[in-house]
Amino acid sequence: MIRDITLGQYYPGNSWIHKLDPRIKIMATLLYIVALFVVKDFSGFIVAFAALEAVIILSKVPRSFIWRGLKPVILIIAFTLLINIFMIKGEVLVQFGIFHITKEGLLTAAFMGIRLVLLIIGSTMLTLTTRPIGLTDGIEALLSPFKKIGLPAHELAMMMTIALRFIPTLLEETDKIMKAQQARGADFESGNIMRRAKALVPILVPLFISAFRIAQDLAMAMEARCYGGNLKRTRMNAMKLEKRDLAAGLLFLVFLALIVLQRILM
Repeated sequence: MIRDITLGQYYPGNSWIHKLDPRIKIMATLLYIVALFVVKDFSGFIVAFAALEAVIILSKVPRSFIWRGLKPVILIIAFTLLINIFMIKGEVLVQFGIFHITKEGLLTAAFMGIRLVLLIIGSTMLTLTTRPIGLTDGIEALLSPFKKIGLPAHELAMMMTIALRFIPTLLEETDKIMKAQQARGADFESGNIMRRAKALVPILVPLFISAFRIAQDLAMAMEARCYGGNLKRTRMNAMKLEKRDLAAGLLFLVFLALIVLQRILM
């Protein structure tokens, strides 16, 4: 399960999506998330799914790798579906005891489930197709207008990128610790919830120690390279919008127009 988390991982590639400017991809991802919450009908999800499918095809990222990222959140999605199925009032279809399943509950559960899946896959595609340094530069460039009001754009961008970058590292470290504890006879699967929670202590303690060690090593490496934040910092590859970026932006505007039109007409 730990290895199935794909958030924060980068899938190397040379596709059209990989080559897009990070600023375009970040803005497209944020607006895509907003669009998913604007949608109020299943027909809107068809448009959102078609757009996401086009991105997946153009990115050439294996579908097995993308769908694998849903495994760690299956329980969250299932819990959300159950809450909507049993808590929404309406036309009763099935009833047993104090529980009842309504037509409106099923429709709401399906609606929320599709939204969550599209939301997770859509946001994951950003990190899968963008290098960490590209994310840093893109976030910093988008936040740079707020420097006039004292917002530390570079520092915020660096913190967010480091957090995303080290998610796979910490997950790998967690997997190693779990295997080491299981080799010593630890049991993380049997027993009630309280027993399972207590069994996690032998994992959390060395994981925190490892996280602090990684953070210290990173800080020392940055100091050794005379890292000074945004102070007269230059970049090896300057970001520049090209024709493919403008084409991608135009296509995404068409997608947003379809979503807004769908909401107005439905």
